[in-house]
This record gives sequence, structure tokens and C-alpha cells, in this order.
Amino acid sequence: MLMLRKSEERGHANHGWLDSYHSFSFADYYDPRFMGFRSLRVINEDRVQPGRGFGMHGHRDMEIITYILAGALEHKDSMGNGSVIRPGDVQRMSAGTGVMHSEFNASREETVHLLQIWIEPNVTGIAPGYEEKHFDAASKRGRLRLIASPDGRDGSVVIHQDAAVYATLLDGNERVIHLLAAGRGAYVYVARGTVTVNGQTLAAGDALQAETADEIVFEKSEKAELLLFDLQ
Repeated sequence: MLMLRKSEERGHANHGWLDSYHSFSFADYYDPRFMGFRSLRVINEDRVQPGRGFGMHGHRDMEIITYILAGALEHKDSMGNGSVIRPGDVQRMSAGTGVMHSEFNASREETVHLLQIWIEPNVTGIAPGYEEKHFDAASKRGRLRLIASPDGRDGSVVIHQDAAVYATLLDGNERVIHLLAAGRGAYVYVARGTVTVNGQTLAAGDALQAETADEIVFEKSEKAELLLFDLQ
């Protein structure tokens, strides 16, 4: 079964300094039909104005992945980590027993555009953890690049869940096929551009949920950047 979720159907909150779209129920946006998909709980597409951001706040028992599309985001946390992440960087924070962190636009001129992703862990009460890696455009061009996995294979960041997250850049006649093992589901999120997925045309902000497919086929794209979640 395939379910298309159009960009304009997402939850939306514009706070002036923050313009945020929610693929699943989050904060003041609630829809019982969209509470997540398997272990995938949150995909927020955020645009944060220059010099603004999220002050110190807490999380626990959640795998949090930040994927930068444009601009730069400054991160600080209670584990002592501090860095500025940019396009191509993937940040993973395992909240575990509890972590405090802040996120601010590192620029005084440019908006930062990012995806924040929450995946429910398969273990709770662990020590908080942090990881950050860079995946250049060449590694994602015309192929699915693994960026997060439970075992850190192929240089991906490590998450505490049986889930694999892939990123890709596709354009023109490039065609990519991802095979799904029996019992697994897939969620595709298009960050920009357009692409046909299993015969469905998706544009920026659109998503496709596949509950019982054997494969996910990407083709007929135009300047597309997207994420694929392969979930237990």
C-alpha cells in the first residue's frame, strides 16, 4: 500500500523567526492520522531567520537527526559538544537519559534551512551520545548514500533503532532502485526538486509511505534531493 502525503497537507507554524512544516503531529499541530510511521516520529522542515534559534531545551529517549539543506546551524549541548553544521553534514544526538541543547542560526545574513528528524529508539535509559559526519554531494549523486544505521556501516552515523536512512541527489534520467526486505516499510521525503517514486510524482515537501512494497523506484527527477527511511 502506498500513501502520498502532499506538502500542503502538512502542519504549519510560522513564528516569524521560525517557519516550520510538520509531516507528523508535533507541538500545536495534531492529527491522529499522522502520528509517525513505524519508528519514524518527526520530520520537521525548519527555516530559521539569521541570528535566531532554539534556546537551551531538553530531550530524552529519542534519536534526533539534523540534516542541513542550506545555511549553517550552531549547536551546543550539555555533553560539552559545540559545532556549526552546514549542507552535507548529518548530526545525530541520542537523548537517552536526558540532554539539553541549543540550536541557533550561525549567520547574521542567511536563513538556515534544515530537516529535524526524530526516530524512536529500541532501547531507553542509555547514556546520551553525539555524532556528526559529512557526506559530500558526489557520494549522493545518482545513488542512495547510507547516512544513518544501527551499526554505523559504510561510515553512517549510529542510531539505536533497526532503521536505515539514505540520502540521494537525482536529476534527469538517473534511476535508482531500493529493495525492501520482507516485513519492512519505507518512507520517502522530498527535500527539493521533483521525482517519480513508484509511479507517483513528488515535489518538495511531499512524502510517500510504503507499507508493503517490495522495492522503491526513483526516476524522472529534476534537481531532487530526498531522504529514504527503511524501517522495521
